[in-house]
Amino acid sequence: MMSGKATLIVASGEHDKLYSAFIIGNGALAMGMEVSMYFTFWSLERLKKKGINKGPLSKMNFLGLGKLFLKWKMKKANVRTLDKMLDDYVELGGKIFACDMTMGIMGINREDLRDDIITEYCAVGTYVKEARESEITLYL
Repeated sequence: MMSGKATLIVASGEHDKLYSAFIIGNGALAMGMEVSMYFTFWSLERLKKKGINKGPLSKMNFLGLGKLFLKWKMKKANVRTLDKMLDDYVELGGKIFACDMTMGIMGINREDLRDDIITEYCAVGTYVKEARESEITLYL
C-alpha cells in the first residue's frame, strides 16, 4: 500500500471543481494516502447543510441546464453523485478543514455548516502545517 499525504486547497464552490477535488481525494485515500482538504472562500458554501450539490458549473452552466446535462451524463456513466463522493471521502478517513477567517468574510457561521463532516475549524497555519507534511499539494 502507498503511504504519504496529500493536501488540497478547495477554494471554488463550482460543481465540477468539487468533483475534481473529491475524485482526487478519494483516489489518494484508496491508495493509502492521508488526505486533507482545506475549504476556503466560495467552497465553504458547499459545506453548508444541503449545500454540496448547490454550486454551478465553472463553464457552460447555461442557467443550470449545463449542470443538469452533466449530472445526467455522469449518472449514465455510473459515476457516483457528489454527495456520495463526500460520504466516501469522510468514511475513508479524509479530513475537511474549514477556514474560520474566510467564514467570517463570507458571512458563514459554524451552525450553518455540516459539523458532522468537518474535522476542524482553523486558520491558514493549519493548512501550512498540512502542506509542509505533504508529498502532493493542489489548489482547486
